[in-house]
Amino acid sequence: MTIFQAFLLGIIQGLTEFIPVSSTAHLLVGQTILKIPADDAMFSFLIIVQLGTIVSLFAFYWKDLISILKATLDFRHSTPERDLGFYIIIATIPALIVGYLLKDTVETLSKQPMLEASIRLFSAAILLTLAESLTRKNRSLDSMTWLDALIVGLFQIIAVFPGASRSGSTISGGMFRGFDRPAAARFAFLMSVPVMLAAGGYQTLDVIKMPNLSTFLPLLAVGFVTAAIVGWFAIKWLIDYLSKHSLYVFAAYCAVVGTIVFFLK
Repeated sequence: MTIFQAFLLGIIQGLTEFIPVSSTAHLLVGQTILKIPADDAMFSFLIIVQLGTIVSLFAFYWKDLISILKATLDFRHSTPERDLGFYIIIATIPALIVGYLLKDTVETLSKQPMLEASIRLFSAAILLTLAESLTRKNRSLDSMTWLDALIVGLFQIIAVFPGASRSGSTISGGMFRGFDRPAAARFAFLMSVPVMLAAGGYQTLDVIKMPNLSTFLPLLAVGFVTAAIVGWFAIKWLIDYLSKHSLYVFAAYCAVVGTIVFFLK
């Protein structure tokens, strides 16, 4: 991998992590087009570059995150922020457990990038279409319960596998519980912070042990910073978009790109 390739992959990650079209699927396709080997180093890059988009989330939601953290640690007072903090914890547990148990399986799947990407893109298209067409979309986050959080958390399990759309899965999960699009997106983004931090932190331990770490770090840095900058603009655009538009355009996009990727595999 070259610096320029890391830069391109960082742009792809930043654009597609939050827009529900599967960032991992696009990274896997980009990896194939750029002729980058599907090895352990590439798998580590794909995971750690996601930490760049964590920075995007912190930059965009820093007031919310600080408020939620303070309220969650304060057991004396029950507030909407404290409840939301507990709901994020509940929603995080399923993906953390499954991600840990299936780590080796996930790494194996990432070495078949085009096939896995096409399957997940088709899955995203179906899920987004169902979420848009079968849901009420009339609830706000103020009405969330622990059961809502758990069910949305179960949808996040889908995102453990390569090519699945984390934002698409969790936004759809929220919409299936009746939340409107902006509310579903906000909770999806907030609940992704612990899982993405855990995955990136775990993979960082493997990166530290790499024999060619000194040559790999500049590539990680370029991908990380690029994804962080591009990701902030992607969040802002999507929140504005979802307040006025449906998910059908993303479903159609996933179906078209999934078909192309399938025949190119």
